Amino acid sequence: MVQPVQLKREVRNYWDAEPCGSRGSALEEDSFFPETEARRYRLDGSLIFGFAEFPRWRGRRVLEIGVGTGTDFLQWARSGANAVGVDLTRRGIELTRARLAREGLARPLCSGDAENLPFPGATFDLVYSWGVLHHTPDTKRAIQEVRRILVPGGEARIMLYHRRSWVAFQAWLRYGVLAGRPMDPLNGILAEHVESPGTKAYTVAEARSLFAGFSSVEVVPRLTPYDTLDYQPRVVHGEGLRRAAQRLVPRGLIRALGDGFGWNLLIRARG
Repeated sequence: MVQPVQLKREVRNYWDAEPCGSRGSALEEDSFFPETEARRYRLDGSLIFGFAEFPRWRGRRVLEIGVGTGTDFLQWARSGANAVGVDLTRRGIELTRARLAREGLARPLCSGDAENLPFPGATFDLVYSWGVLHHTPDTKRAIQEVRRILVPGGEARIMLYHRRSWVAFQAWLRYGVLAGRPMDPLNGILAEHVESPGTKAYTVAEARSLFAGFSSVEVVPRLTPYDTLDYQPRVVHGEGLRRAAQRLVPRGLIRALGDGFGWNLLIRARG
């Protein structure tokens, strides 16, 4: 079994080598930032903008955990939030700082560990994290850290992956059934094959349990382009498998069934 310290090192190395959202764009090209922004919001924009509500937090103290290539963090800066960004990787901080500089903006950024955030308690009005905390080995501890640094009545808006989703089902088909290992635990399949080593996904009830110390918690599953295979291959399939799956998977039915089996769990919790 991989130890937490080693696993965290592997997670850091994975995202240092390929910052989230950077696949398909050349880091050294001038088009890198516009391309990554356009791609992210083409896929996830309707969910992200509705969930984050960037303009609402103008003048408020916001922490984003896991800035990646800085696409969402730039929205906080553009909207006038007093935002701070933290990322496990040095590369994420470098890219985000460069992204801000291109627009003449500056906000504090630091390398840090979601399980040991370098901030005093009761510091932020909002803690935001999109698709990050399921990658850290001790997600429960990271959520406790979120609660610690929120001001009383402050809000956490966190996206975690949903285990009872079409994406998880696709992963089981690809790496369980088609690999001749249909009895392999789904948690293990996701940890081994979806993004960085150790990736986790949660049921709605499990997500609620993670936020048990908060005064109120809302957990809402949402359907994504990854569930309906309307994406560039990164999460589960290669391009050939994706195209084959698009012909075979009843995408219209998936959309008709709605959000209940969506890959994203949108969590709003109040400290």
